Amino acid sequence: MSGLLVASACARADLYGYIDEKGQIHLANEKLDARYELFVKGETTTEFKRVLDSGRDSEIAAELKYLPVPDDLADHVIFRRLQKSPNVARFESLVLAAAERQRLDAALVKAVIAVESAYEPQAVSRKGAMGLMQLIPGTAERFGVKRSFDPEENIRGGTRYLRELIDLFKGDLSLALAGYNAGEGAVQRFRNTIPPFPETQAYVKLVLRFYEHFGGGARRGPAMPPAVSQSERDRIRITLPARSNLPPGGRHVPGLMRDPAAAAATEPATR
Repeated sequence: MSGLLVASACARADLYGYIDEKGQIHLANEKLDARYELFVKGETTTEFKRVLDSGRDSEIAAELKYLPVPDDLADHVIFRRLQKSPNVARFESLVLAAAERQRLDAALVKAVIAVESAYEPQAVSRKGAMGLMQLIPGTAERFGVKRSFDPEENIRGGTRYLRELIDLFKGDLSLALAGYNAGEGAVQRFRNTIPPFPETQAYVKLVLRFYEHFGGGARRGPAMPPAVSQSERDRIRITLPARSNLPPGGRHVPGLMRDPAAAAATEPATR
């Protein structure tokens, strides 16, 4: 019984913290002094508590995405950390160059980095993902990244992977982000939908919210088209005016939702 009570306490502990002038986050399970304020109420998983107790800021940074998302993004610990971190500006040129190279919206790359590592280049997750865009060793090797803690190499590999996922899922940004978190194989196993993993579903929502915060997002329309080959670029395209009498619920927004008719026609048969 005592063991169950301890486990329950770990699972439901409040999380307090503050961010210092250098952008470093300090977390605790109680209000240690006047600087600490309540970040998350009734949430600290046993695994997150282990990371918290380690005292290693780079490891904490990689786990922040697993915390619940508050109604107001400004209340999220990642958002608060970024407000005082110099790394957003420090890595701006690297992000812009990599985004342009891979034909990505820089706001999307920033959002992924924010959620993956809170802009901590030395971040290491409990699953072995490393650096700003949290590349696991297999993904790093796949995209020729030899030094995952080098910001330039990490962003280069991460944006290449993100570009590949967007192409794989025909510009569907939500599926691409789900693939970045859970692997493209998991998305395909669930018939090209976001896998029903709470972590992955929360991850997609959080990245999209940071995407909008950085100036991108749904309000700007589809910004992540799949790659276009030279032969396709040379074709003559005719765009017809959209019908204004379509019901709002019947519109398909490429990159943000799937076209049910197209999905039904192209979905491979399951075995």
